[in-house]
Amino acid sequence: MAGHMSADNGRAAVVTGTAHGIGAAIAATLEADGIRVHRVDKDTADLTDSAAVNAFFAEVGDVDILVNNAGGVAGQTHHPIEDITDEAWSAVVAVNLTSTFLCTRAVAPGMKRRGWGRIVNISSGAGRSVSLTGIQAYASAKAGQIGFTRQMAHELGRSGITVNCIAPGFVLSNPTTQKQWESYGEEGQAALVGGIAVRRLGTPEDIAHGVRFFVAEESSWITGQTISIDGGHALF
Repeated sequence: MAGHMSADNGRAAVVTGTAHGIGAAIAATLEADGIRVHRVDKDTADLTDSAAVNAFFAEVGDVDILVNNAGGVAGQTHHPIEDITDEAWSAVVAVNLTSTFLCTRAVAPGMKRRGWGRIVNISSGAGRSVSLTGIQAYASAKAGQIGFTRQMAHELGRSGITVNCIAPGFVLSNPTTQKQWESYGEEGQAALVGGIAVRRLGTPEDIAHGVRFFVAEESSWITGQTISIDGGHALF
């Protein structure tokens, strides 16, 4: 498909959450297609802070493609709902949903001005079903990203901007998912893989290929959609 992407040469992209795993693979895939990629992770800018986000995008300049991949569980594990503090809830919502809002708000004016844009939000299977780790705020924020995708597609489509979403299944992509995988033990691991139609875990590149599809010129009539890239774990 890379050959079809040559028309995108000269485009600029911002990919958030590129420290490792899925974000790094998305950035590398877009770069392979001739797109100039600006990488940002929490060491580069605090994407939950509007002033930091605005400063980052002001420095970057016009952006044609935005991939909102930053997120995660903010170091949290499952606790019963009655034990969840305000701070714990807010931290997870901020890193997943608020960051997506802030970055989208920052790029929208330039995309509107140029009449072209691609925004891809990386949600999670937790946003369409439940969090495997039982983190309430994570499932809620990831579902929020899907709703935000629909609303932004509806609002920005007239300006030549598409907004789509990917809900990855279980991907061994960073220290958090590695720790989660190891915690299942041999039996739990076999059960998880057994629930995936193609019988394998996902790779960061599997998700990156989905981003490549959504940003392609050929995908200009696709917007507001959420695709599960999960090997057939959630079939609906």
